[in-house]
Amino acid sequence: MTDSSDFVVVGAGLAGAATAWQLAARGHSVTILERDVPATSSGSSHGSARIFRYAYPDTFYTRAVVESKTLWDELERSSAQQLITQTGAVDYGAGRQPELLAGILAGAGVDHEILGADEARSRWPSIAFDTPVLWHPGAGVIDAETSVRAMVDLAVGLGAELRIGWTVTGVEREGAAYRLLSDTGASVVAGNVVVAAGGWLPDLLGRLPLPEGFLAGVPEITVRQEQAFHFRYRDDGPWPTFIHKAADMQVYGLPGGRDADFSGQKVAEFNGGKALPSAARQDGVIDPANRRRVADYVRRYLPGLDPEPYAETTCLFTNTPDEEFFLDRADGLTVISPCSGHGAKFAPLIGHWAADLATGSADLPPRFRQATSRFNGR
Repeated sequence: MTDSSDFVVVGAGLAGAATAWQLAARGHSVTILERDVPATSSGSSHGSARIFRYAYPDTFYTRAVVESKTLWDELERSSAQQLITQTGAVDYGAGRQPELLAGILAGAGVDHEILGADEARSRWPSIAFDTPVLWHPGAGVIDAETSVRAMVDLAVGLGAELRIGWTVTGVEREGAAYRLLSDTGASVVAGNVVVAAGGWLPDLLGRLPLPEGFLAGVPEITVRQEQAFHFRYRDDGPWPTFIHKAADMQVYGLPGGRDADFSGQKVAEFNGGKALPSAARQDGVIDPANRRRVADYVRRYLPGLDPEPYAETTCLFTNTPDEEFFLDRADGLTVISPCSGHGAKFAPLIGHWAADLATGSADLPPRFRQATSRFNGR
């Protein structure tokens, strides 16, 4: 069976769903191919708890969050669903440089405060702050799974077709178009292809008809099986999201939402999981050493939590070496990997960027187009 479409989007996680929504909204015929189901639990976009924050040590990304929030607001209105719950965020630790972050937020017009450690402890006695603290109240928690489904539903409502259980095994040139092959023998022909395969991208890259020079310029993509633990609240005090760069580890936390019965804080070590060749090699097994490490952190820095985790999970981070997003295009093939553990908050904007790139309606900053820059010798 063969069908044709203007655009095929491979992958229905946050990035793929957002791209399909944006393309369909511009009047293009779109087919979404998902190896499992949208926001599958084996991918990077499942669950109800991802951090939405403005604090970045890079002005570009802070301003991009401001732009992204406008699109999140549009998505919430269009889907009639609340997708971001405002909790505020605290950033602290010498390595987090809260004063630097505050200067960047000020330049972007984002509401914030710098608090001394004692003042911060009086506001949030459940957290043992060890440095001055940046507080920005506009931060919150993204319901990733509901967001994916909202964007897919909007795309389908605009005429896109969703095919689940459709594993792409290869892509071939066919004249000016592309034929996508599946493990069942079915195929789809499209004038343009957007690959948003997340942790499966390392497996798929070599099966795409991309120029050798372009492929050589793609940044190294590393997949990590991350681990997150839920710790029960000891009190009903306010719990913001947080990022803490301690001397020996970087930890983040946020209200766990329905992922763990709204009963506790989700806490994890950033990039604390094992490296994998691709998502296909994940095993879902928690590393006991990492569990002990995070529990020890909770005992030391989060007195408002029971230090024994009552729930735990694994998920995937797909990283570039400098945690920069990768969105690039050669001919009619667009490849996006905007992950590196911080892509969720940008999802609707990533869809907008990817649609611009795939349609040729606008170019993206060279920082995203690393393969093209290297291929062209810039």
